[in-house]
Amino acid sequence: MAIKAWQAIVGIVLITSITVLMQIPSETWATSATASLILGASALACMASSCILASRWHGVESLFGGLDRVYEAHKWIGIWALIFAVYHFVFKAELDTWELAPILELPKYWTRVVRQLSFVVLGLIILLALNRKIPYGNWRWLHKFSGPLFLIVILHWLSIKSPITLTSPSGIWLAVLCTVGVIAALYKMLLYPFVAKAGEYKLAAISHGKAAIHLEFEPVSKKFPFKAGQFAFISLKESGLREPHPFTIANAHSDTGNIHFVIRALGDYTKKLNEQAKVGMLADIYAPYGRFKRIAGAKHEIWIGAGVGISPFIAWQQDKTIGHFERTTLVYCFDPSRAFPSVERMQEITDQSGVQLVANPSGSDAMTNTIRQAASEVDPKSIQISFCGPKGLLKRVQELMKENGIPAKNIHYEFFDFR
Repeated sequence: MAIKAWQAIVGIVLITSITVLMQIPSETWATSATASLILGASALACMASSCILASRWHGVESLFGGLDRVYEAHKWIGIWALIFAVYHFVFKAELDTWELAPILELPKYWTRVVRQLSFVVLGLIILLALNRKIPYGNWRWLHKFSGPLFLIVILHWLSIKSPITLTSPSGIWLAVLCTVGVIAALYKMLLYPFVAKAGEYKLAAISHGKAAIHLEFEPVSKKFPFKAGQFAFISLKESGLREPHPFTIANAHSDTGNIHFVIRALGDYTKKLNEQAKVGMLADIYAPYGRFKRIAGAKHEIWIGAGVGISPFIAWQQDKTIGHFERTTLVYCFDPSRAFPSVERMQEITDQSGVQLVANPSGSDAMTNTIRQAASEVDPKSIQISFCGPKGLLKRVQELMKENGIPAKNIHYEFFDFR
């Protein structure tokens, strides 16, 4: 079973609390100083864990059930790190009855400076991560400083007087986490572009829609295997287009190794990509990521794709591994003024696979009627829903599931917002 964000946070705080309490007298446990000590150590542990989650290591992805869940946990762990740090900053984490000593001796002035800087640093990291008004390119470069700034927080822990020694359970716990966190940060900053690259690709074909684009890449040398529904990070080797961005792969793996993407021009980067992409451009592709796979053994499937969220369902129809497309209904939610692919093109694809297509233009009740009809014809508990689209529509789908007796666990979706 995949680890959820709240489980990771609770686990970090629980382990930190137990190891810290083992280091101090039990009669001092119910004090604000103890709470400050625990929350300060928890903030450090959360920061280290956040660095580990940002590494994109495949082992970490497997633990959380997909890179989208990893980044969701990364965000919330960072937020809680700041909350814990606020309490730790306000209330002293020391008592006269504790045996206090720094792990690393620094002059008092620098100890105080590092303490204050560590709180400011943590606040800046979280605020930068959550500020969506910062253009992605600028945000990405600013966020890269999170790794080096993390070292300041570690220095604060080592230099402050504390009952935690390096050889104590809490000291070992924090030292191991921080060491792995620093390694993860160095890996992401220095090694990732070389180690994680799946291959170099050339842009072989382009087709434009209204505020959207379809790109087909062909391998220059080596190709990589992927599964329908996964996504990749694309970095075009052109000025202004080098920032790696994640996009869902819109085809199943084939012998040619070609990869297709359907991309909506929603932000600065995607608008620039829509305008400047040309056949022949080279790109580095980092892949594959994601766990958005078709549910094997489902008696009745409803796929709901909104806008470019249709991409994984196009790919699924090309994958014959599971088959049984006759038991599947695909609801295509789109804006008639900018539908891409067109409804006609989607009808051609579903005619070839045997999937039933339901067109759901903006303002239509087709999706609502489809879910209600399915729940009236078969056991609602046997219906599996796969969703790819905006959060607002996801909420509506979950409401319809509840209204029609479809279990909440019967929906499968990914988070595609990595900021």
